[in-house]
Amino acid sequence: FTREENNMLWTEPCVSPVWDTGLAAIALLDSGLPSNHPALQAAGDWLLRNQISTGGDWQIKNPDTPPGGWAFEFDNSTYPDIDDSAIVMMAIEQIEFSDPVSKRRALDQGLRWILSMQSQNGGWGSFDLNNTTEFITCIPFADFGETIDPPTADVTAHVLELLGILGYHGNFPPAESGLKFLEELQEPDGSWWGRWGINYIYGIGAALPAIAKLGNPVSQNTTENAVRWLRHHQLSDGGWGEGSETYDPNLKGAGPSTPSQTAWALMGLIAAGETDSPETLRGIKFLLDRQLQDGTWNEPQFTATGFPTDFMLKYHLYRNYFPLIALGRFRMARNHDS
Repeated sequence: FTREENNMLWTEPCVSPVWDTGLAAIALLDSGLPSNHPALQAAGDWLLRNQISTGGDWQIKNPDTPPGGWAFEFDNSTYPDIDDSAIVMMAIEQIEFSDPVSKRRALDQGLRWILSMQSQNGGWGSFDLNNTTEFITCIPFADFGETIDPPTADVTAHVLELLGILGYHGNFPPAESGLKFLEELQEPDGSWWGRWGINYIYGIGAALPAIAKLGNPVSQNTTENAVRWLRHHQLSDGGWGEGSETYDPNLKGAGPSTPSQTAWALMGLIAAGETDSPETLRGIKFLLDRQLQDGTWNEPQFTATGFPTDFMLKYHLYRNYFPLIALGRFRMARNHDS
């Protein structure tokens, strides 16, 4: 996609309306907007209309399950993905629809599809299941090295968070095996590598809310080590940030503070019960102090990735809806504790 603006030509590799709509709806819900607000109902209806009911490449390894997922883009019905589907379903579950029957049908179909896409190791990849044959990445023309789709911590965590929101607990078999996968993938220092967001902050910001939604059915060390990592990597200005160079593990945690990455860290700390910790309070102050008069935040950095080390992405709404999620969850946690 290309567009002209201010006498300059800009190139966009893709658009993200489904992903953005789901996350924006979650941000509004976490911010306290009523679940029956017209804006949320309109977003929910749009998401229902974009549920995929046709087949695709995922059926090669999963031929017996009917479709039911969502794609990253609104005109990409051949490639639904687990990550978008999980985020969309989190939003739909929390929105009050005028037609609850259609809502329930969409969630049932989506959940059936997501559960059928769980890989044998307990995790979830993005587009496929059991797509882990690494020798394919050695083909010379595979210059990005992204010719396979193995399960990752961030996608698995979003599915687990969805299961918790839907009312499942850690002893639900798919959740139990997913949690085991997540624990095994945790780095020795307590972090998780981020496949679709930069980087370890994104992994922790996905994993800790998922664990909390399922009732914290993991070892205490799992959570404590992740919290310790966030504490250690908070920057002097109170925020958190990582650059794309952190896909070199020796540079993890390095980079200027950004609103979206600070929000991910706060989402993790709040989920771990660290609402009143000095680190959380400093992170909240970082967001409040940097909010612009129009309600937005400034974030020139790229904080997402298509292919780690090769192809980075900037989502222009990350700077707004992730801080809203963090601030909203902070307020809810404070109100709950008071």
